Amino acid sequence: MLDALAHVGRDPATGGYVRDAWSDADLELRGWFAGESARRGLDLNEDRNGNLWAWWGDPSGEPGVVAGSHLDSVRQGGAYDGPLGVVSAFAALDLLRERGFRPGRPVGVACFTDEEGARFGVPCVGSRLLTGVLAPERALGLTDDRGDTLADVLTRAGRDPRGLGPDPETLATVGAFVELHVEQGRALAALDRPVGAGLSIWPHGRWRFDLRGRADHAGTTRLTDRDDPMLLLARLVLSARSAAARHEALATVGKVLVTPNNANAIPGHVAAWLDARGPTEESVRALVRDLYDQLTDDTPPGTTGERIESPSGEIPGAGEIPPGWGVNPSGGGGFPGESASSRANMTFPEGGGVPSGGGADPSGSGGFRGGSASFPGGGEAPAGGGANLSGGGEGSPGRGGRRAVEVREESWTPLVEFERGLRERVARAAGEVPVLATGAGHDAGILAAAGVPAAMLFVRNPTGVSHAPEEHAEEADCRAGVIALADVLEELCR
Repeated sequence: MLDALAHVGRDPATGGYVRDAWSDADLELRGWFAGESARRGLDLNEDRNGNLWAWWGDPSGEPGVVAGSHLDSVRQGGAYDGPLGVVSAFAALDLLRERGFRPGRPVGVACFTDEEGARFGVPCVGSRLLTGVLAPERALGLTDDRGDTLADVLTRAGRDPRGLGPDPETLATVGAFVELHVEQGRALAALDRPVGAGLSIWPHGRWRFDLRGRADHAGTTRLTDRDDPMLLLARLVLSARSAAARHEALATVGKVLVTPNNANAIPGHVAAWLDARGPTEESVRALVRDLYDQLTDDTPPGTTGERIESPSGEIPGAGEIPPGWGVNPSGGGGFPGESASSRANMTFPEGGGVPSGGGADPSGSGGFRGGSASFPGGGEAPAGGGANLSGGGEGSPGRGGRRAVEVREESWTPLVEFERGLRERVARAAGEVPVLATGAGHDAGILAAAGVPAAMLFVRNPTGVSHAPEEHAEEADCRAGVIALADVLEELCR
């Protein structure tokens, strides 16, 4: 079935996929999902938030067991992230029918909307809205790079944006959710195992950094007269790497918008997005605090023409993660100082992997933390948004009294530890597979944080690469994943 999707949203120049939520490619994939559901005689429902549910049996009388994932992609992403989980769910259902299995409870296949957040900046929009973690007012106001709001896009797609919001009726039909996903790392390759199960998901979030300067002519403005926000961006990127190493976490500046974006003009504004993840909430939030402090010190770059370089000539932050840090944030990864044996010891059942109590939201909502973070400037976050690190008037002043640096938390997901009993049951049913912690966010994590029993299966990725065209899974491993998923569904439906 993956072959049937291979052409949808594919960039022929790179081999990568661009499947933004509610784009033409996404709508085509939703049509494919409806067709596969009809071909199997499943009852198809689209909930108020655009998530798709295909049922074998009626979940209104008894909550069912659901498998699935998502069909949208990051920009220039791979073919397996998301679609492998949806295709495998259909294939596992087919296998159960071939075995003559009659489930004792309904079985569902789910496709969650906008898991990646590539278009509107917030990941897992469909599952966050479903569980009430994301307020519909905030969701409808999210904008894409063209300035279109989610409300605009939904209207054009023939949906009523007024329907968005928590959906306890749909959520009550899900007795358990199992998400199969391509591994986003190399642990299974190191262990020589085709399939693994999920242990936990690291806490992670996204922050927007607005860096302000003054637009001017590239050929007539002296270095000492420049107020160039690109130098703040350079400091941000380099500092993110070094701060991540200090706090034993991960940090990525992967998206940047420059205004006015002319080759012969000094920019006036740069928006940059930081993705930060780590084994504990404390490590992630300390990393972001550290970055803010470094960007708002008393030596704004650009006013003296200084080079951002250490005395030795080495770029700050270019060092590797400290040796001996063996925590694997992506279900694999092979970080420096991590041996194959330490990975094996860490990833098998009962093996731990994330410190207990590592920053889980005590509300159990798995949601956004409006103003609860204790960052410089303090203050409550404006309604509908995350914490503003630059506060209400403090921060790094630019020319004319403007703040040169403003930071806003756009999403936050606390530590998710999959419920032990279900996790172990899934691992046994799948064939005593190894259990892996991951630094990648998933809809299964959002559901688990909302109190829905949830688990994950991973299929080996020999490249270890994800969110890029090189992402891959061998056909034999994909088949092993389908068999494992069918075995798990059979176990949970007895």
